[in-house]
Amino acid sequence: MQKKGFTLIELLVVISVIAILIGIAVPRFKGMQDEANISKANAELRVLETAVESYNMNQTPNAYPASATTLCAAYLNNATPNIVGDVLTDPFRSAGAEYNYIRSANGEYFVVFSYGPDGAADITGIGDDGVLTGVEDDDLYATNGTGF
Repeated sequence: MQKKGFTLIELLVVISVIAILIGIAVPRFKGMQDEANISKANAELRVLETAVESYNMNQTPNAYPASATTLCAAYLNNATPNIVGDVLTDPFRSAGAEYNYIRSANGEYFVVFSYGPDGAADITGIGDDGVLTGVEDDDLYATNGTGF
């Protein structure tokens, strides 16, 4: 009479194959998650860029909001007319942290930016000529200036 079942070697081979497949799948999933967050951030940055321009047009005299780490909560959610209904948060920062917003010293230029996949702010400001300051790395941004 033969006993039915798997041998120890067969079980080890199956476990090894599963481990290899998991090793391949996990990094790909992480990459897909970063790509989704990049797409989300780019879309929301375009919305914020348009919202800041709308805010500017509805001010007398026209003026961009002052630099803020809470652009939506401080300016856009309470604006008349209502420009942005919800607080938009940076997917690359801790939960609830908004996108950063910096206005140039002369008040003519602005940049709204996300920390990007590395989770660190590389943009440090925007000059009176519309050129961004800092390091051009993985930060995502929208600006009415010229960029880097």
